[in-house]
Amino acid sequence: MTSKNHLIGFTLALIALSLVLGCTGAPSATTSPVAITATKTKTVTPSVSPSPSKTPTSPPFHLWVAAYLPKELTESITLPDNFVLAQENDSADVHIAISKSDPIYYWVFALAAPFPTLTDTITTQDLLAIWRGSPSGTFYNHRLLVSKDTYEALSQYWGRPSKANVTITPSKDLLETTWQNASTWAIVPFESLAPKWKVIRIDGISPLDKNFSPKDYALTMPVSIEVKNPSAQTFLDTTDKGKLLPNTSNYDPQKITSVVLTGVTALVRGTAHYMETRGMTYPATDIRDWLINADILHISNEIPFSPKCPLPFSDQRDLVFCSRPQYIELLEDIGTDVVELSGDHFQDWGADAMLYTIDLYKKEGWKYYGGGINLEDGRKPLLIEHNGNKIAFIGCNAKEKGYSGANDTSPGAVHCDFAYLNEQIGKLRKEGYLPIVTFQHLEYYSYQAHPILQNDFRNVAEAGAVIVSGSQAHQPHALEFFNGALLHYGLGNLFFDQVKEGEPQRQAFVDRHIFYNNRHISTELLTMYFIDFARPRPMTEEERQQLLTTVFKASGW
Repeated sequence: MTSKNHLIGFTLALIALSLVLGCTGAPSATTSPVAITATKTKTVTPSVSPSPSKTPTSPPFHLWVAAYLPKELTESITLPDNFVLAQENDSADVHIAISKSDPIYYWVFALAAPFPTLTDTITTQDLLAIWRGSPSGTFYNHRLLVSKDTYEALSQYWGRPSKANVTITPSKDLLETTWQNASTWAIVPFESLAPKWKVIRIDGISPLDKNFSPKDYALTMPVSIEVKNPSAQTFLDTTDKGKLLPNTSNYDPQKITSVVLTGVTALVRGTAHYMETRGMTYPATDIRDWLINADILHISNEIPFSPKCPLPFSDQRDLVFCSRPQYIELLEDIGTDVVELSGDHFQDWGADAMLYTIDLYKKEGWKYYGGGINLEDGRKPLLIEHNGNKIAFIGCNAKEKGYSGANDTSPGAVHCDFAYLNEQIGKLRKEGYLPIVTFQHLEYYSYQAHPILQNDFRNVAEAGAVIVSGSQAHQPHALEFFNGALLHYGLGNLFFDQVKEGEPQRQAFVDRHIFYNNRHISTELLTMYFIDFARPRPMTEEERQQLLTTVFKASGW
């Protein structure tokens, strides 16, 4: 808490916040909240700087703050003049506690499971059944872990839980404990999320969603200021006004950045033919929302554009590719922000086509990395700051140099120099950036992680990368957590015509990474399936379960 030197007065905030949030009802009826019973409860005792000497205009009033409220909230409270902290709620004039009555603060939690969990969503009814000791069906054997503070907070809203199904566990042990038992999940404050958790949706809603609204979410605890003494209200109405609670939630959308990483894009052959005959944006028909809603959308486009590029199948040599300039409409339509140029085929049509392509990207306002107009241009990290998150992209081609021709005077993809790469990663971390490293690497057809890839991916993870992703794969590969980083060895194709080459080539991932307060906190695996040479669609539930089961097994989970 701070003294009145920082914020004076109190009531305007109550009135303003009441106008903004007073019409907000309780959380969705699906939460089935338990009525709160007033009990004699001790308050928190944060240190409060003494107010400067002043002749009081009325007797002191007492403010009670529930002990279970988060430290971040209680430490932000400003104590008004003529207010002192109460140790018990029954003697207080003003209460700050969990309550459905005109909430002014939304305390957001998340239902977190081990990352290799197949379940994507659960209903509020199923969650409450576990809490109350009557789980059934799929969740019959499930248990919940919570910290002591979370236990007390949720008990205020849902009632005391079943001891058989809910266990108080130190916060530092929650993640490791759940990974030891796949049917043991945890409820954690939103800001405590970490990449090794999978956030389970509740009634289809996740706090990681683009348009998430805390008041509509079953795991939001509403906090209210309730004035119990009319004299205290009268005093607050006639004295200097000040803001009691400067924040409205532990969830701040202005601190979130979503980065979507994708696999191979090659607008050639069958994909290009479908674009020519069915429309330039046809390939993204079913997955556009995944891409357009990203704050930062990464595309690994391996193919150069050229005004001299012929129609598909008319005059292109086998495995020497180009894209017609109008194909860029597809990349525009999905909201491209960043283009990786480390691909094998970037140099297929020579220097003029590469320079023409880079110029197109610059005119679009898109950033690029992993290749460029020369070696110096292509090897430098791409730095982006968004909502306070400092993201750095850096990448290269790890195959033999014939696939990466950038040098001091010529454009092309950049060959991997691991000494330089690791030096840059370390420098970026010291500067507060979170490095995302992407590779154009060995192509192989297996779900398992190839040892050659493992060596290089782990190398850059040890240097400080937070995410390492394979852009080269034509089918999904395994994942791994290593040295605190998430490694995904290959995502599969985004737009490429390999639908007839095998079932694995019809499967692919789009990885949605979430950053909060300059920290990587979560990754959502989006899964898709190709229906023709150009167009992927979201997988059915059965297809998704099958792919996740296969990939998680290949990952050793």
